[in-house]
Amino acid sequence: MVSHFYDFAPLDRTGKPFPFSELKGKVVLIVNTASKCGFTPQFQGLETLYQKYKERGLMIVGFPCNQFGGQEPGNNEEVADFCQKNYGVTFPVLSKINVNGDNVDPVFQYLKREKKQLGLERIKWNFEKFLVNRQGQVIERYSSISKPEHIENDVESIL
Repeated sequence: MVSHFYDFAPLDRTGKPFPFSELKGKVVLIVNTASKCGFTPQFQGLETLYQKYKERGLMIVGFPCNQFGGQEPGNNEEVADFCQKNYGVTFPVLSKINVNGDNVDPVFQYLKREKKQLGLERIKWNFEKFLVNRQGQVIERYSSISKPEHIENDVESIL
């Protein structure tokens, strides 16, 4: 079992490892995403946040997930094309994963264990967010209804 945030290397959209060890010293916002969800417009807010703070050390990483209402039906290339074409997303959007259940991705298994919400580990819907500080500690978890602009102060405070 992986015991530290920087030990993970999930797969990018092309199937190559995306080593979190390369994120050392950055503030990281991890988001489970979907392209056909009522919260999908948050991609725009996430990209705005990324553009505003990436030079100061913010990295946003999206993890597409199809576990909530089948709202991410596309393959990895279709998802990436959608994000770029419709929202101008430039932050990494990795391979599609499961965030709950028997086949939960190890990254989300770790994140949920580190920061429960209302005493529960389970991800409730698309666009839940985890904020990780420069030391690799999961310091906050936000529900789907927390828009990127509403968490900006938290992000800025640890940059």
